[in-house]
Amino acid sequence: MSNELVVAPSPPKRIVWAAYAVPLCVLPSALWRLALVAGLFDEDEVHPIGGSLAEQIYVPSLSVVSMVLALLTLGLVQPWGEALPRWIPLLGGRRVPPMAAVVPAVAGSICIFGLYAYLLLNNIFDWVDQGPVVIGGEQPIPPPSGLAGQLEVICYAPLLAWAPLLMVVTVDYHRRRSCDRRVAPAGV
Repeated sequence: MSNELVVAPSPPKRIVWAAYAVPLCVLPSALWRLALVAGLFDEDEVHPIGGSLAEQIYVPSLSVVSMVLALLTLGLVQPWGEALPRWIPLLGGRRVPPMAAVVPAVAGSICIFGLYAYLLLNNIFDWVDQGPVVIGGEQPIPPPSGLAGQLEVICYAPLLAWAPLLMVVTVDYHRRRSCDRRVAPAGV
């Protein structure tokens, strides 16, 4: 293999904006969950989260994991999505194989779309008789109401854009990376 540097074309501005929109779509729901754990809402409007150790760990972890996954979308439009940063031990400076980014991104987008479909269809057809939610043998948890219920909808609504935005950015990444250009190294 020659000493040529592989350079993908720069992403269009609209794709860069879409990539940056993903973390912004996930952030409100992550903050909502953290606010629930912190007990920032009136207990008459929303069931407080964080009573058990499992809830205290799971809910913030879900927020952190969802934000990390959303931020990884930026790698599809940034240079570190094409070559790993040099500061990473053993792997730094190596080219990222396009499919190593495309396959997880497409799988993630499909999983999110599947979750949307399940929630929508279950809500329409009531496939699963969920009944009241019971955690740890406690009393049923009522859905949020009042201002807290409206705020929850506002915080979770942007998540509907996550899967389509991720898919658009991924398709562009694949298109750009599949037509990589070879550039001679400087000084040759």
